[in-house]
Amino acid sequence: MKAGYGVGANTAVVAASAEVAPDARLGPGAVVMDGARVGAGCVIGANAVIHEGTVIGDGTTVGDGAILGKRPRLARSSSVVLKDDLPPLVVGERSTIGALTVVSAGTTLGRGVTIGDGAGIREEVTVGDETMVGRGVSVENRTTIGSRVRVQTGAYITAYVTIEDDVFVAPCVVTTNDNYMGRTEKRFAQMKGATFRRGARIGGGAVILPGVVVGEEAFVAAGSVVTRDVPPRTLVMGVPAKVKREVPEEELLDDPPDQP
Repeated sequence: MKAGYGVGANTAVVAASAEVAPDARLGPGAVVMDGARVGAGCVIGANAVIHEGTVIGDGTTVGDGAILGKRPRLARSSSVVLKDDLPPLVVGERSTIGALTVVSAGTTLGRGVTIGDGAGIREEVTVGDETMVGRGVSVENRTTIGSRVRVQTGAYITAYVTIEDDVFVAPCVVTTNDNYMGRTEKRFAQMKGATFRRGARIGGGAVILPGVVVGEEAFVAAGSVVTRDVPPRTLVMGVPAKVKREVPEEELLDDPPDQP
């Protein structure tokens, strides 16, 4: 392990019970807490914090000031119930975590995941292999994101959303999960995030209402407000979004790749 860069650089702080591979590089001021593991060939940026028990896979790069494995603390008014035994964060091998990104405990990132600068991913989230979550994206709790997904800059993925493999989410897309916006107890029984089926494409600035299912290979045009389910392989557009035509055959994906 090489800690610090250059003459007079501040050294990293590594807890006695942490495991850091001999060839891992820790930037000045980086902190690796009790029980955390940093794999072979990892590069941890300056002032990054790896919280208790977090596992960082081989060959992963963590940007300056990133905070990984943070235990969530909720507002008094929050309706979320945290698990007492929330497991540590696991980051798959060959991933890239941007500067100032925060990823909470209880989440799992697959192999080759890229998280942009300043993104936030909360607890109990799963992100599949080779997925990209862009700069400034917010992913709320209990969300599932598949493999080879692209979530672009500034998108907001609310709690309880399901995004299947090969989905494209353009910049500034907004998903919602509460038709009552915090009013009445009735909302708890009906709270539900959107579902984006395999290969769906969501255009820039679109708003997806609670519980909406966007079908496989469907296309939501930029700026649309989607109030009802979108059939597979159809293009919807407008406020509220309406079906305009089928998605052309040449735009459809090939069969899913074989899993390793």
